[in-house]
Amino acid sequence: MKRLLFFIPTLVVISLIAFIISINAPGDPLDIIVSSTLNHDEGVVMNTSKQDKKDFWRTKLGLNLPIFYFSIHPLSEPDTLYRIFNKDERKALERLLDGYGNWIPIQSYYHAINKFSDAVNETINDSLKIPVDLKFEVHALKTFYDDITIQYKLNRVRDLLVASGFSSMNIFNLYNDLRSKYEEVKSTKTSWKNYVPTVTFYGTKNQYHRWLLGDEFGNSKGILRGDFGTSYITKQPISEIIYNRLGWTIYFSLSSIILAYLFSIPIGIKAAAKKGKTFDKISSVILFLMYSLPVFWTATLLLMTFANPDVFSLFKPSGVKPTEGFSSGDSLLQKIMVCLPYLVLPTICYTYSSIAFISRTIRVSMMDSLSQDYIRTARAKGLSEHKVIYKHAFRNSLFPIITMFANIFPLVVSGSVILEYIFSIPGMGTEVINAIDEQNYPMIIAVFTLTGFLTLIGYLVSDILYAMADPRIKHSIEK
Repeated sequence: MKRLLFFIPTLVVISLIAFIISINAPGDPLDIIVSSTLNHDEGVVMNTSKQDKKDFWRTKLGLNLPIFYFSIHPLSEPDTLYRIFNKDERKALERLLDGYGNWIPIQSYYHAINKFSDAVNETINDSLKIPVDLKFEVHALKTFYDDITIQYKLNRVRDLLVASGFSSMNIFNLYNDLRSKYEEVKSTKTSWKNYVPTVTFYGTKNQYHRWLLGDEFGNSKGILRGDFGTSYITKQPISEIIYNRLGWTIYFSLSSIILAYLFSIPIGIKAAAKKGKTFDKISSVILFLMYSLPVFWTATLLLMTFANPDVFSLFKPSGVKPTEGFSSGDSLLQKIMVCLPYLVLPTICYTYSSIAFISRTIRVSMMDSLSQDYIRTARAKGLSEHKVIYKHAFRNSLFPIITMFANIFPLVVSGSVILEYIFSIPGMGTEVINAIDEQNYPMIIAVFTLTGFLTLIGYLVSDILYAMADPRIKHSIEK
């Protein structure tokens, strides 16, 4: 129970790290969502503008909320700056605050840019008298913060207006107002406010609380209830995607580790018992060769040899089952037999390096145990060699095996990226690669969070197995 209680702050730290990564990830999630293919979940916004779609997803994903329960910021910075969602624009406002410290004039300057930009856009849409470059220059003003660049951009905007010969007084009035607002920012400089810290509390309506525990509108249930958010690409719940992908990753992870232990334990024990003899030498050479073979090279070689119609077409080259599915009425045994040609080669590639590593680890651990005094005493008492090795030496050599067994838990989620890609296995490794390639950060963060949680579970299980293997190990604190 004490160890389980220690898990709570550790999980909080993991969740904080995952959340910090998610909010600082490069790119604009709204741009990724809006630019991806629409599906039936977006029916309510399919016929709206791009900005309306962004507003819809900003609310649905909770991106319109403050980041945390509280924020510590200078007196010059308002407590609503998080509402400026564009990162470049928010950064420019923050740098202006660092330089001048007067939010009211800076806010007026920012609103003047938006008002002037809207007027320019409307004019460009109605008439081609104003060059399109003007739209770019005005929009760029929102992302600059140093005086030299801003002055250059303002002069550039004025020159474009004059060169266009446009006579609308409204446009020029808005430009003059914009320029005067910027001059007001410089003339009312109050930098001292940047050195006065202020704390603002937002309560439970913030992005972290929503991400952790969900919101009151039902858009999110929170990661503690298995809701890892929405995929930026498919608009599906991340938990649903993981559920659909997790099965094959679990199968290959568990089957490979079971086969690895079944083969490696007897090999390692016998190699240690026959140290320096023929079996030990031959097994050592074979195991070193197996461990040194790159998995991608082995997988490619097996495919070219045993899944090649020109050589041996014994197994299937990709996938985990027929593309047309199973026949209706097939029993479980029949489905297994149909899938078997697809699974043999990936299982071999998953397993062979583990057999080599675990065998050598067990051999070293067994050799250390066999050199101890209690083994010599057991042999001197007349115990059989089988009982000495398996009852006494092997039990005291279990610690490395238990430690490696704990690593299975995080592998269940992350999977093998290389093998799943080579054999076209629809598992978590393939999904992680796709998520990285498509900047689908909710999926990446979900895998990161689950991996951290399962690593803690693995440590707990290994500690319990340590105590079972050696009763001298106690997890309680004796007074």
